[in-house]
Amino acid sequence: MSRLAVVFGGSRGIGRAVSRLLAVRGCRLAVVSRNEDAAQTTVASLYGDDHVAFTCDVFKEQEVQKTFESIQKMCGNISYLVNAAGINRDALLLRTKPEDMVALLHTNLLGSILTCKTALRSMLHTQGAAIVNIGSVVGLKGNAGQCVYSASKAGLEGFTRSLAKEVASRNIRVNLVAPGFIRTDMTAELKEDMIRSIPLGRFGEPEEVAQVVLFLLESSYITGQVLVVDGGLQLVM
Repeated sequence: MSRLAVVFGGSRGIGRAVSRLLAVRGCRLAVVSRNEDAAQTTVASLYGDDHVAFTCDVFKEQEVQKTFESIQKMCGNISYLVNAAGINRDALLLRTKPEDMVALLHTNLLGSILTCKTALRSMLHTQGAAIVNIGSVVGLKGNAGQCVYSASKAGLEGFTRSLAKEVASRNIRVNLVAPGFIRTDMTAELKEDMIRSIPLGRFGEPEEVAQVVLFLLESSYITGQVLVVDGGLQLVM
């Protein structure tokens, strides 16, 4: 039986690239997205035909619980969990609305905490289970105009390292990937002149992040680590 991989935010950007790579690798995919059409379209594009789309907003606890119940019933125990769902609402702190603060923290941090908590019961019954959370280089270095976003991603790093310690005795590994500027719809408004600040001289591609996610999912002796995929950006931040 092939491994079951659940990818939250799996219908766009980095999450979609992860879904596609894992399908080629032979995994069965549960692609989870807030947008049902996007999830179905992604599943239809994947290699193989044993994949399922689910609709869920990680902002809502009941939806997360019901989604995992459905995944367990339809697909079985979970081997891999990838948390790629995220939002960005950039603004100087003095101009950040309270509702935007709540949305950022709930989606980027609390949503991943909740999905990990809910998935663990299934993963306890799987040999070599692994979790990869998608953070950000600004969670490590900070960035003006992204205070709350940075806080949500920095919190995700601390959570990842702590959870790795909690579940290591059950042979469940937990790691984090911290991308820099990756060419997705979330970075579509970034100006091309920002490329000059990246030592490698270009934005990254979602597939390049997906390759690192796959590496961490399959690396049986790595846990509690943060791998930065940013073209050297953190060197100059």
